[in-house]
Amino acid sequence: HDSFAISEETIAAFEEEHNVTVELLPSGDTGAALNQAILAKDAPLADVFFGVDNTFMGRALAADIFAAYQSPLLAEIPDALELDPSHRLLPVDYGDVCLNYDKAWFADNGVPLPDSLADLADPAYAGLLVVQNPATSSPGLAFLLATIAEFGEDGYLDYWADLRANDVLVTNGWEEAYYGSFTVASEGERPLVVSYASSPPAEFIYADPPAAEAPSASIVAPGMCFRQVEFVGILAGTEHRALAEQLVDYILSQPFQVDMPLNMFVYPANENATLPAEFVEWTQVPEETAVIDPQTIDANRETWIEAWTEVVLR
Repeated sequence: HDSFAISEETIAAFEEEHNVTVELLPSGDTGAALNQAILAKDAPLADVFFGVDNTFMGRALAADIFAAYQSPLLAEIPDALELDPSHRLLPVDYGDVCLNYDKAWFADNGVPLPDSLADLADPAYAGLLVVQNPATSSPGLAFLLATIAEFGEDGYLDYWADLRANDVLVTNGWEEAYYGSFTVASEGERPLVVSYASSPPAEFIYADPPAAEAPSASIVAPGMCFRQVEFVGILAGTEHRALAEQLVDYILSQPFQVDMPLNMFVYPANENATLPAEFVEWTQVPEETAVIDPQTIDANRETWIEAWTEVVLR
């Protein structure tokens, strides 16, 4: 997907070791990139695919475009992240989609932080929240899934109707929400935004002028965050199977994994990869995330999104 980012030195190290050139083929967001890979199933455009996540995993596996590969590096990855027992998709990184808040705004206005998703429908939070459209945004979809996990298929639409009545703002994508409406990062008026638990360290690292602390933080109460896990897989039909396996091993290894947090602001899947100090200090990790299995997501994603669209946007 287009959000893939890693340092040139990390790619160059693999190229030098194996005497090859790695060509990156950005292909849109996760859904668009996966569509392209499925359409090219009989004549793969690449050898390795990075970026299928657990919201699209069921669809990717059903399309049967990946070859099984049980990398020895899986021994360094927690079992909880290994969602594909067939080893066609191997976990690379994870990140938690949570509510981020403007610490100064809440302190200055004397408004308590919401303790649950249900709290967001309270009049105290009217006009404070900006979210993304789940039809066009990955974090938007993740947040929708968190609400379905919390309120069930019978209750999530009523909840969203309450949010609409409470003046929730919906944008097409993360950038528009974060840099267009969130009070920390824009001239906007919304101190609550659906974003990532890794956004606060990014705010700290890139603060200009430098800040003493992250200006935002995440709300990580039980059920309020949805964990996205990203995977890598070898495309079936590759003409470079041995090299593809070596690249997957490298992506799961510590040199690559250590380089990911400050490039893509995600957590490395390899539990032996050390984290930057900024991540440790300014990122909250939820103890209890919302859970919906990938097969259920795949079977219901479009139905859930269409029903949400009817209630929230029409």
